[in-house]
Amino acid sequence: MAAAFAAAFAVSAAARAADPENTLYLELKSGRVEIELRPDLAPNHVARIKKLARAKFYDGIVFHRVIDGFMAQTGDPTGTGTGGSDEPDLKAEFSAEPFDRGVLGMARAQSPDSANSQFFIMFAPGHFLNGQYTVWGKVVSGMEHVDAIKRGEPPANPDTIISMRVAADVH
Repeated sequence: MAAAFAAAFAVSAAARAADPENTLYLELKSGRVEIELRPDLAPNHVARIKKLARAKFYDGIVFHRVIDGFMAQTGDPTGTGTGGSDEPDLKAEFSAEPFDRGVLGMARAQSPDSANSQFFIMFAPGHFLNGQYTVWGKVVSGMEHVDAIKRGEPPANPDTIISMRVAADVH
């Protein structure tokens, strides 16, 4: 039974990864990071990220908070950690998906329903975040480029997102 479940899960994960509508290309100075979107966990957050990526909102935005052994945070057009998009905040979509290395979550203020455009990528497991932040994706390749992001709160010369695109839109 467990083997059948594992096989079914592997097929669904492979099917998700092969879906260009649910794959993001995050271009960093050292190379491309491929992100599998998880609309099965957070449909509204995935829709927001795709909408902002398609509007080129993330292009040129800095990683304003990068903590070694924890995570890299970006998505604030002001670069201060206090800004967001003009879109309304999102209601939390918490799941049982753990915050492991390579997982992407939405940043938020104190209210669970305050996520907007900021997100973070985990350098290492951070299970203390489980059930408190919305998981919306996972790095499937290029994690070495995430690992190369300059550290700091904020970094002295922060790295930027060169571009972030939905794979279906890249020709």
